[in-house]
Amino acid sequence: MSSMATETAVDQATDHTSGGSERIYGIDAYRGFVMLLMMAEVLRFSRVAAALPDSSFWDFLSYHQSHVPWVGCSLHDMIQPSFSFLVGVAMPFSIASRMSRGQSHGKLIGHAVWRAFALAALGILLRSMHRSQTNYTFEDTLTQIGLGYVPLFLFGMARDKWTWTGIAVILVGYWLAFVAYPLPPVDFDYPAVGVPADWQHHATGIAAHWNKNSNLAWAFDTWFLNLFPRESVFTHNGGGYATLSFIPTLATMMLGLIAGRWLRAEDPLSRKITWLVIAGVVCLSAGFAADRLGICPNVKRIWTPSWVLFSGGWCFLLLAAFYGICDGLELTRWAYPLRVIGANSIAAYCIAHLWEDFFVDLFRTHLGPNIFEIAGENYAPFVQGLATLLAFYAILQWMYSRRILLRI
Repeated sequence: MSSMATETAVDQATDHTSGGSERIYGIDAYRGFVMLLMMAEVLRFSRVAAALPDSSFWDFLSYHQSHVPWVGCSLHDMIQPSFSFLVGVAMPFSIASRMSRGQSHGKLIGHAVWRAFALAALGILLRSMHRSQTNYTFEDTLTQIGLGYVPLFLFGMARDKWTWTGIAVILVGYWLAFVAYPLPPVDFDYPAVGVPADWQHHATGIAAHWNKNSNLAWAFDTWFLNLFPRESVFTHNGGGYATLSFIPTLATMMLGLIAGRWLRAEDPLSRKITWLVIAGVVCLSAGFAADRLGICPNVKRIWTPSWVLFSGGWCFLLLAAFYGICDGLELTRWAYPLRVIGANSIAAYCIAHLWEDFFVDLFRTHLGPNIFEIAGENYAPFVQGLATLLAFYAILQWMYSRRILLRI
């Protein structure tokens, strides 16, 4: 725990400054928005939608609070890219802040290594809760960021041209690696890797190289994850997620690094917003085109190169929107709840993963076992989630008001 000068994986800088002393509230608001979306999983829109199959309203909410099966994007799919992108946005501020305090390059690198280890370890710890042994898995958001954090820091110390070159090398190289990996044989046993043989989301042509649990990243994990102690042999990830996704995730963080440098520049605010919007439109269009042309599908679960561009485009545009509203129009009061959540992003992440059952049991014990059915059985999951979400926020508000912020 520390004072208000907190540093987390996403909130690395003590002050988000734009070449001056004013705080960039748009970054705080965007971060809080992302964390709110993650915490709001407790609202269980999909369960209400299942109970009300004729409601297009709840169906819409359910879709955008769920990950798409494979190709495509929902609002929920934008949580992890935004989380990763904001790590990159904060990096230039963090480096500048530490260098202004006279820290040597050696100390900066050492801190980056420590943070990378801590993030990866925390991700594994959270995924190991309620298990009989450590669950060595590396597709978790925190672990993915941890695996790419040191390279991100090194790019943060380099010039822009090397950052852009690094992004290009990652995207092209990762695309070539998947294309070079042979397609599965005709008689490949898809059910053995958790995929129906006639799964409607399987692609053909070049895009087939990214099909679920039959691609390069899946093959790597069937070797890599079995190097660790396991309860049983690893054959596949049920969602298709993969360790190697940390490589293109690094590219997403590097896009954020570029955005962070633009925000720190001495340019007028309107110029910064223009660059963010242009980058957003270009990346979004490129990712969309690659998917539609069959060159590379937009798959968040294995973080395809086209997904880096598509989701990165949305990240640029969202950052531009929050920056324009909060810092351009100077409308910040509405974003206070988002700042409360975003300021304690690591705490919010851990609370959401660890304390849901505690609060649900607490409410039922002291308010009655049927308290959540106050609006009817169909809405009980939503009422339960709303009460839990408010409890989460109350904790974060209490911590924020007392300047108690969790840091790594």
